[in-house]
Amino acid sequence: MTDTIYTTSPNPIALVTGGSRGLGRSTVQSLAWRGIRSIFTYHSNRAQADEVVAEVTANGGQAIALQLDVGNVSSFEAFSAQVRTALSSLGADKLDFLVNNAGTSHHNAIAKTTEQELDALYNVHFKGVFFLTQTLLPLLRDGGRIVNISSGLTRITIPNSAPYASMKGAVEVLTRYLAVELGKRGIAANTVAPGAIQTDFSGGAVRDDPELNRFVASNTALGRAGLPDDIGPLIASLLAEDNRWINAQRIEASGGMFI
Repeated sequence: MTDTIYTTSPNPIALVTGGSRGLGRSTVQSLAWRGIRSIFTYHSNRAQADEVVAEVTANGGQAIALQLDVGNVSSFEAFSAQVRTALSSLGADKLDFLVNNAGTSHHNAIAKTTEQELDALYNVHFKGVFFLTQTLLPLLRDGGRIVNISSGLTRITIPNSAPYASMKGAVEVLTRYLAVELGKRGIAANTVAPGAIQTDFSGGAVRDDPELNRFVASNTALGRAGLPDDIGPLIASLLAEDNRWINAQRIEASGGMFI
């Protein structure tokens, strides 16, 4: 008798939240380069999402954009129905991968953070991740994989980052429990924790503020701030068969920041 080795489908499909910009956009593009089709979400900027679809299509891939507010749990059942329809249009009935990437930034001290601010962070970064994953589990193929996006801020401490980092810390714990509970289905779950990346996150601060960019570079072993394409290919690689035995791990991608 041999052990069961789960594999994904020949034409796999990933669902990526927040895929219209930044790390999510790079992830969708990186998946397309590997022949993986995507259903990705955007919050409000349809034109930006259409650009991603056009880019993927121009390179011979397939991508479908769906609107979703990941902080609105009450919308998840209706969203699941939309995902089923999108899968059907792709000739499939299951997802192979789920990447929980969508997020919002927040910068405030513990002493000054309001209940409303903390609730907003919780709804998007933990509650949303928890219940969207729960909602989509029936659509996730046995042998599939989940990647949750955390932050380098769960390891290092930066002023005015505690509320945001705390939510990401909760996601890291949740990921380990997902790995245990879903292991019987052959589903692996890992966390990717990016360092400071040059995107429009936090108003584009790392990208557009020269002083902050120099500070990040001077405290990073590889001598620069990160780029979206430092992260998207990593996420895509975790979904490859070569990495099927990686499970319940926190993988930091920061270029060696604050070591």
